[in-house]
Amino acid sequence: MELQSLMYERSVARVLEDLTERFGDGFTPEEVAAVVARGRAELETSGKHAEFIPSLLYHRVRDELLAAARSQGRALSPLPKLLFVCEHNEGRSQVAAALAEHLSGGRVLTRSAGVHPTGRLNPHTRTVLAERGIELLHALPSEVQEDALDAADVLVLIGCRSCDLEGRRTVRWDVDDPYAQDLETARRIADELETRVRDLLAELQVPVQEEQRAHATAAG
Repeated sequence: MELQSLMYERSVARVLEDLTERFGDGFTPEEVAAVVARGRAELETSGKHAEFIPSLLYHRVRDELLAAARSQGRALSPLPKLLFVCEHNEGRSQVAAALAEHLSGGRVLTRSAGVHPTGRLNPHTRTVLAERGIELLHALPSEVQEDALDAADVLVLIGCRSCDLEGRRTVRWDVDDPYAQDLETARRIADELETRVRDLLAELQVPVQEEQRAHATAAG
């Protein structure tokens, strides 16, 4: 991906669209666009590789708007906030967060993080999601941020047997690590994560979208 390429512009446009929707209760589209434009200009002149800029831009603008909302007393979305954490943020937490957002039809806000992120993405992560019709956005692996931990309504720890993180509500999922596993194993793990995500959404009384359910059934 190169700066100003069609793929790059589409990725940045998705960042703007996602953030405008997420912060629509407290900020006008013009205010969000201004913060995105400023962050984009700074990142594009920082020497960062173009493929990383959309993810960096999303996290940067999101954190700036969250801080502004709190300091200025602006409204934040009433949607449930789910934070999925695994050891490295390479696969399981990324897949779970993407599944939750997709299956809920955007009725939950999701983030993923790792206790010890490596900065790499498991090569099967995009594949198992694409097979469900899900495009993985904002996939840059990141560490657990204190503001995300504080904001989360539910903290989901996936395979983190030794981590001592606690949230408002903390649940633990004992799910295998797909690291160095083949695609079939990664698919099995994704199936288990989807089952658990569906159960969590049901507990939160968030309906699974019929079209997403139908797509997943057809894909299987």
